[in-house]
Amino acid sequence: MSEQARDPTGWPSGPRGPDLPASPPAAAPEGISPDGPGRQALDWLYRFVAAIEMAPAVAVHSTDAAGIVRFWNHACAQLFGIPASHALGRPLRELVSHLERQAEFDGVIAEIWHGGVAPAPRDWQVETAAGRRLWLHSNHFPVKRDGATQQVFCMEVDITARKQVEANLVQAARVFENAHEAIIVMDAEYRVQTVNRAFTDITGFSAADIVGSTLASLPWGEAGAGFYESIWSQLDGHDRWQGELPALRKNGEHYTAWVALSTIRDPHGEAGSYMAMLSDISERKRVEAQVRHQAEHDVLTGLPNRALFLDRMHHALATWRRQRDSFAVLFLDLDRFKAINDNNGHQTGDAVLREVAARLRGCVRRVDTISRLGGDEFVVLLADIGGGDQAAHVANAVMQAVSRPIDVAGQTLSLSASIGVAICPTDGVDVDTLMHHADVAMYHAKQNGRSSFRFFSPEMNARMVERGDIEKRLRQALERGEFVLEYQPELDIGSGKVIGMEALIRWRHPERGLLLPHAFLPVAEECGLIVPIGDWVLREACTRARSWRDAGHAVTVAVNLSDIQFLHGRLLDTVDAALAQSGLAPAWLDLEITEGAIMRGDDGLDATVAALRERGVQLTIDRFGTGLSSLSSLRRFPLSKLKIDRSFVSDIEHDPMDAALIPAIIAVARSLRLRVVAEGVETEEQLRFLRQHGCDEYQGYYAAGASARPDFKPAPH
Repeated sequence: MSEQARDPTGWPSGPRGPDLPASPPAAAPEGISPDGPGRQALDWLYRFVAAIEMAPAVAVHSTDAAGIVRFWNHACAQLFGIPASHALGRPLRELVSHLERQAEFDGVIAEIWHGGVAPAPRDWQVETAAGRRLWLHSNHFPVKRDGATQQVFCMEVDITARKQVEANLVQAARVFENAHEAIIVMDAEYRVQTVNRAFTDITGFSAADIVGSTLASLPWGEAGAGFYESIWSQLDGHDRWQGELPALRKNGEHYTAWVALSTIRDPHGEAGSYMAMLSDISERKRVEAQVRHQAEHDVLTGLPNRALFLDRMHHALATWRRQRDSFAVLFLDLDRFKAINDNNGHQTGDAVLREVAARLRGCVRRVDTISRLGGDEFVVLLADIGGGDQAAHVANAVMQAVSRPIDVAGQTLSLSASIGVAICPTDGVDVDTLMHHADVAMYHAKQNGRSSFRFFSPEMNARMVERGDIEKRLRQALERGEFVLEYQPELDIGSGKVIGMEALIRWRHPERGLLLPHAFLPVAEECGLIVPIGDWVLREACTRARSWRDAGHAVTVAVNLSDIQFLHGRLLDTVDAALAQSGLAPAWLDLEITEGAIMRGDDGLDATVAALRERGVQLTIDRFGTGLSSLSSLRRFPLSKLKIDRSFVSDIEHDPMDAALIPAIIAVARSLRLRVVAEGVETEEQLRFLRQHGCDEYQGYYAAGASARPDFKPAPH
């Protein structure tokens, strides 16, 4: 060997560390004699160092007692990314960190130096100076001379990939055992090999209950082998199947499982095993069912809502097209339900609606559908009926059920219903037509006295078309100035003088001529136009009355207020505006209201009536005797007059009972200090009877004739 530098241990140094000669030195290191066993060990070391250079997968390095690197082979340079020229002479811990186990590693090396014994091989996770983390399988052993350890050699193999596989296996095992879903692994014959803990948690079956058996042996709630065969055939064709299955736990409890089956193929593409993942989706299904129910049902009554009802209608139509099975639609509206809400509060109204819904359920079959469309409107679908007789039977049963008294919070309430019936295919073969025709029939039932049912007929539809035309034209009539007022005189019975004029609205229809109130005012009330029309009447009547006053005629003007207008929150503002605009004194305005308006009013009505009377406006109860007002309700309000309905007056000469009622009404008025007006007077005898019993004023055809004087005859305006 040529002259070379030697490291402090006495080993000659080459570019990678000790450069051992081809033969042992003359003086062998202590403990390794040139002859005998020591010599043999040294020969082995020479051969080992030469061999490790031929094993590129094994990284070999050595350190001295100070931890300085003295040997660094080519494999080390590749493994740690540090060439020998940069590694030699530097502390090992600057090149490689043993992370949180550094102290343990330092202890192992110290023990080698202290005891001179090689420890058992170990696995270490390290981090290189470049920040790369590796797993290494390390063998450390001392190299001695003269019986003393001179260096510690280390042989290391990179096992990072193996450790990652092991970590993956551990992680997979943890996932397998801790997964919320049940995992079942089966062999090629579909026999269960293993299951995880979640399988037992979900199904109640232990691994011993199922391992070695097929998945089909579990109680899935499906009968027949064909069911499972279809699943396996799909799995074989697509390597995957998933779906919902009804299942039973070990304790017999039903639940819904979501099962996903997968084929696991070997490297040759053969199906070697199968895996199933099972989840308990019972709670999700319950929530979905609850959400679906809420979306399809009325919150108050629990009945199907409009959307679900229309879906059932489409199904019924589809059945009719296939099988020609007739069905009926019953459109139901509660009569005067608004009064219950207004007088008793919405909580009472809601309780009534719930009770009505319960009673309706008792009137139909399970195949029929009842729906609440909103408010007090219900609709019933009678499936597969034999004919109109069956629909009539159900309609009668519904009317009787609804008419039974309802007890709510200590109150007994009475109801009735108006029902319209349309039958498929007679009255329509599509949803919209059948619903519309049932609604039309219901409207006619309500118009013809309520508490009844009507089958649809084409004539009804024609009248509804006419009503729709009236509503459309009414909206234009105000703008076009098509309304006019006529005036009917009110005469003092004692003197025969005209003391008042009642304003009566007429409509100059551009096609049908002059229409009386009954031809259009009910439509105006239903479509929301009665208030603006009433406001116009009030303004026009006040203006006309002021012109009479200016002409020297001391007469009041009477204006009929609909119940809706009288109970409207803006009534006082409307009256004040009409009086201010016309300049008419309030005392010359007489507002006529119905008994129904008095009965339906709340505490706010008291303030409205009081405010009108404080202004000096007169108030008259119109058509007295036809409503349900009580003496106490009449005393409650500061009224001016009572007007006896014409139905009593017309029968004075023919009906002794009506003749007896008039004096009684007059007596009531006197007790309340109210003047009495009789309407509909047509004969001298009727007038004589009224005068005899103390009636104050009258009006009617007889009055119109008596008032026809040259000095005063109000004209239409």
